[in-house]
Amino acid sequence: MIIAPIAASPSTIDALADLLVETVAAGGSVSFMHPLSVADATAFWRASLAEADKGTRVVLGAWDGPSLIGTLTLLLDCPPNQPHRAELAKMMTRVAFRGRGVATQLLLEAERIALDRGRTVINLDTAEDEGAAGFYEKMGYIRAGVIPDYALKPHGGLTGTIIFWKKLSMFIM
Repeated sequence: MIIAPIAASPSTIDALADLLVETVAAGGSVSFMHPLSVADATAFWRASLAEADKGTRVVLGAWDGPSLIGTLTLLLDCPPNQPHRAELAKMMTRVAFRGRGVATQLLLEAERIALDRGRTVINLDTAEDEGAAGFYEKMGYIRAGVIPDYALKPHGGLTGTIIFWKKLSMFIM
């Protein structure tokens, strides 16, 4: 498996769009509702990669040979009083590759890049229902709290979101 920042190309955007559609169809709470059109998924990734080109985020991809099997976005565009902070978003792993360490490798690389860019605090949110709370806790993230009824689940119904944070400088020496 190779983990690397993603650059915009038609084939990569197609792969990201396909992964997003699959994730939402499988119930992944990543800001979209099911059914998600390929056109909407493509538009999202085009915009996201344009932001990456500006340096406001890093979109990481996990590759198994030529196949994109996962992604995670590191958001770097924080307010002027938060130059030390980053946020994680859109963690996705292809259903067939879940439980094989893809998310762990993506997260470790995002943390490494965050530190390289002077970020020492990182935060994220994950759905309370069927989210990845256990994974983030295992990776050393601290639960700050829950916001109830935060978002709709992809197939309908409300779910809360759990806010997590991690002080990276505590873990890297």
